[in-house]
Amino acid sequence: MAEIKIKPLGTRVLVESSISEDKTASGIIIPDSAKEKQQNGVVLAVGGGSKENPMEVKVGDKVLYGKFTGTEIQYEGKDYLILEQSDILAIV
Repeated sequence: MAEIKIKPLGTRVLVESSISEDKTASGIIIPDSAKEKQQNGVVLAVGGGSKENPMEVKVGDKVLYGKFTGTEIQYEGKDYLILEQSDILAIV
C-alpha cells in the first residue's frame, strides 16, 4: 500500500474498493455496464473520531459497507470512497 495524503476528518474513513471480477467462474466476460458496485474494501486512512464516537476501524482493516453509502472521489487517477464509520457494517 502506497502512502496516501488524504486525511479524513471526524469519524470518516477512506476506503479503496475491491476490484470487481471481470469474468464468471465459467469464463463468461462481464461488461462494465453489468458489473455490480463492490461493497467491500480496505481502509487506507481514518479520522480522529470524537469523544462520543471513537474510531473502531484502523488502517488495513477489510470492511463491508452499505451499497449506496459514502462519497466517491478520484485522487491521482485512482478511485476511493469516503464514508462515515457508521456506514461500515462489519470488519472482515
